[in-house]
Amino acid sequence: MAPLDLKRLMAELERMFPIRDHNPSGRTPYVTYMLMAANIGIFLSYFGLMDDVREMNAFYYQWGMVPARLSVGDGFHTVISSMFVHGGFLHLAGNMLFLWVFGDNVEEELGHWTYLGFYLFSGVLAALAHYALGPNSTVPTVGASGAIAGVMGGYFLLFPKAKVDILIILVVIFKVLPIPAWIMMSVWFAMQFIGGIGSDANEAGVAYWAHAGGFIAGVLLVLPVWLKRGGPAFWQRTEGHPPHPEARYRIVESRIPKVPRR
Repeated sequence: MAPLDLKRLMAELERMFPIRDHNPSGRTPYVTYMLMAANIGIFLSYFGLMDDVREMNAFYYQWGMVPARLSVGDGFHTVISSMFVHGGFLHLAGNMLFLWVFGDNVEEELGHWTYLGFYLFSGVLAALAHYALGPNSTVPTVGASGAIAGVMGGYFLLFPKAKVDILIILVVIFKVLPIPAWIMMSVWFAMQFIGGIGSDANEAGVAYWAHAGGFIAGVLLVLPVWLKRGGPAFWQRTEGHPPHPEARYRIVESRIPKVPRR
């Protein structure tokens, strides 16, 4: 048997991502929208620098979290600033999609200001998890994914049976599959754990331990809220769903004509 290629395995698994859940919030998620606007606005503010490698490296070093800087007592502001800096359009788009799918229900359950504090604290704990696994790394860490992983952890605990539509891409096959949130997020968390085992903190790439740490932080931070709601009794009352009727999405058949084989 050939040795397991973790990078190739992760690349295949990462072709599965959520596009929506079936229980949109009943209230306007102002903080989620504000966070999305902040991330997008900040990205646009330095987008023009991205063709200059030297300028971008200096920018990432200044505002991204570099573990080695923290180890010598410098750059503590980057634990926060790094959450609002992204490495490219696809990096930003992927993070904003996850935040848009899962953020509204968690914000509604926690309340606007508590949710904002929860989001930022999850991001800080995710950054510290990444730092703990590679305190001497000189590679800047950027992106909102650690904080968003915390949002996913909160969603996982509060609404484990909510249906999430997953887009699966296999070469030229595109399939939308509705599955319970706990399954989707369990697979996602396992991917981060496996990726973390096969990663090197001194190489540029995905900050898997920040993702895993953020997810665990989200679960632990929301745990008191879940217990206050009754713990397992909360799940029984809500059936593990957000407190809204399930949306019904209709898949429209493609108008692209099918070409029969000859």
